This record gives sequence, structure tokens and C-alpha cells, in this order.
Amino acid sequence: MIVRMVRLYIQRRDVEAFEALFWKHHAAIESQPGCLGVELLRDPEDEAVRATLSRWVSVAHLDAYRSSELFGVVWPATKTFFSASPEVWTYTIATQERGAIFDL
Repeated sequence: MIVRMVRLYIQRRDVEAFEALFWKHHAAIESQPGCLGVELLRDPEDEAVRATLSRWVSVAHLDAYRSSELFGVVWPATKTFFSASPEVWTYTIATQERGAIFDL
């Protein structure tokens, strides 16, 4: 499983608009082949910082989404809200035959 976290620095005046955009596309992103879920997280120490946490079956599934028409709509619209460049972490979570070592 692939876990991808993207820390987003949103312009303070645009936090509500950014969240509305996220929820507008949330179901469509989660319905992408290989998507195991996507969440929006808030930084408790900074009102203008959000993070997305998504889980994917494989890197190929994540790459397919990043090459999709949906991503081509969502990403440019999302970038308009940034006050700084996002930080991105991608992890591969090892699994066993009987299930995941970590239950995220």
C-alpha cells in the first residue's frame, strides 16, 4: 500500500474556499481505481495549514490518478490557494498475506 501525505499552506483568506473545493472533488478522487481513501487534516497549531492523506493500492494507481483528467482539474484549482509550496511524503507500507502490518 502507498500512503501519500501532502502538507498544504493555504492563504488564510482562502481556507474555507479550499476546503469547499476538497469536498467538491472528494468522492470522485476516492472512486479512482486503486484509491483506498483520502482525508483532509487540519494542523491544530496553524489555521492555514492543511494536509491531505491518501492511501493507494500501488504506485501505479497513484500515478494513474496523477495522470488523470480529474487530477488535471483538481490540482490547478488547488494551487491557486497556496501561500507556499506544499511538502510531500510518500511511503510504501509493507503488508503480509493476512493483512496490513499497520492499519491506517
